[in-house]
Amino acid sequence: MATLYRKYRPQNFKEVVGQNHIKLTLEHEIESGKLAHAYLFCGPRAVGKTTLARVLAKAVNCLDRKEGEHEPCDKCLNCEEIKAGRSLDTIEIDAASHTGVDNVRENIIAQARVAPSRLKYKVFIIDEAHMLSISAFNALLKVLEEPPEYVIFILCTTETHKVPTTIISRCQRFDFRRISVSDVVKKLSYIAKTEKINIDKSILEAVARQSEGHMRDAESLLGQIISVGGKEITREEADLVIPRSDLGEIISLIGLLAKKDASSALGLVNNLIDQGVDLKTFVNDLIEILRKIMFAKINPALAERLGMELGESLEIKMNEASRDLTLSRTVLFIEQFIKAGSELKASFVIQLPVELAVIRLCSAATSQPPSAVNSLGTNIGNNPAPAARTGFTANQKHAVGADAQADQPAAPLTNLSGKTISKDDVLAKWNEVLIKVKKYNHSLSFILRACEPRQIDNTKLCLAFKYKFHKDRVDDTNIRAIIEKVLVEVYSAPLTIEAVVDENLEVGNNERPLEQPPIEQPPLDKGGRGDLKGDLGDVKEDDKNNNSGVPAGSAPEGGQGSMINSLLDTFGGKVVG
Repeated sequence: MATLYRKYRPQNFKEVVGQNHIKLTLEHEIESGKLAHAYLFCGPRAVGKTTLARVLAKAVNCLDRKEGEHEPCDKCLNCEEIKAGRSLDTIEIDAASHTGVDNVRENIIAQARVAPSRLKYKVFIIDEAHMLSISAFNALLKVLEEPPEYVIFILCTTETHKVPTTIISRCQRFDFRRISVSDVVKKLSYIAKTEKINIDKSILEAVARQSEGHMRDAESLLGQIISVGGKEITREEADLVIPRSDLGEIISLIGLLAKKDASSALGLVNNLIDQGVDLKTFVNDLIEILRKIMFAKINPALAERLGMELGESLEIKMNEASRDLTLSRTVLFIEQFIKAGSELKASFVIQLPVELAVIRLCSAATSQPPSAVNSLGTNIGNNPAPAARTGFTANQKHAVGADAQADQPAAPLTNLSGKTISKDDVLAKWNEVLIKVKKYNHSLSFILRACEPRQIDNTKLCLAFKYKFHKDRVDDTNIRAIIEKVLVEVYSAPLTIEAVVDENLEVGNNERPLEQPPIEQPPLDKGGRGDLKGDLGDVKEDDKNNNSGVPAGSAPEGGQGSMINSLLDTFGGKVVG
């Protein structure tokens, strides 16, 4: 009995799985009759190089193929002979066992001088072409460059770098790619249907992932499963052949981490240890899936092109699990598990680094120490934290966590005095918010200056930003906690924030100067000067010492006076005269 990969080897272009970029070019060349004299098929193993070479040999020699068509009929005498390997004019050479120059002279050069006996073209398919010796390549150069009109060369190789550039330059090169999981599943489904095998799609996806894009490996693995299970394949029977895959458990763990369910996540990790799972491999696969989620948060096209292929069912499950994850949290997950993976070998309790990572990630959103690290990996603030930064009070904790009561009936937002807070009230004290934020994170105040506070929906304040990187910065867990803490201090109400992007927002119109809130004026000394501290030093009212030539207190437009005003606005200072 023929194996599945031999029984279901494609016999025309339509049956070849994947490689559409190559099939399209060859089909147009056949239809137009503008064939190259030499082709180089290069790429990984088991992706269709030799198969496509045979299909091309049949297509150019098919007796019943009409003009303007590209598919071989697969029924005429020429097609039957090539399919059965009986054609004298289609010569397949294994370069791994015919490496010498003498073999090239006898099997290729000598036969190329003889016209085909039956077919229109004499086709030489040289498999594993990189195995030829340098002398053999040199002998092949001349005939490869200027062969007779009835000769076509097709060189197939998995190691293109071993083929001399003089050979490559004389060929039309095609780079084959690994076959996607979805394409492999389609072919395996067709085989199962033809063989009348009842098998679940999730098993076929597991086979496709295990084959890593090599169709022959996937078909061989399916053949082994059919040998074990017969016509009805169960998951238990498939697991006897397919190496264990924990991708489903990995996605479940990500979902638990997104919900901050530390108890269930720790239980899942320890259950896997009890089942004998290789934790190092588990963590590596976890990082791969988180990497795919990270790409999807940036651009779905990136995830499609660069991410790990999971198959349709796991893709759906992954999207559901990561729905509530932000880009910054996903990056934090990756960093924590990279650290945990590097600590596995040295840990006397093998799962302890992973457990610690789980606990950190589940508690990161609720505990915000003063030295928390922002999304760029730099400390929030460079100076020691004042007493006001040591943590939330009991009332503030309750206020900031009020968004957890989303299921309760909504009520108008009021402050501690019972007054309803509107958008106008927010705007009236927004400068105070900017100033208070600056003592926790100096750069954050400049980001908030470029935003526009919009509507208040119950306890949620909507902030509009023009640029996505500003929104992502504010969505960071640590940064969000700082802003919401300041909102509680300023408005005495449990305000939370929601950041949105509005590309039509006029940034210049929304930036506000940091005006100092009304405070008690410092006492004047005998010279009538106040104590203006900071990087500006003392600003004297005497116009003799003023280089701008303008009396103190009156700032000219532009020049030094404009610069001083800008610095005063930034540092919250004031000229007293």
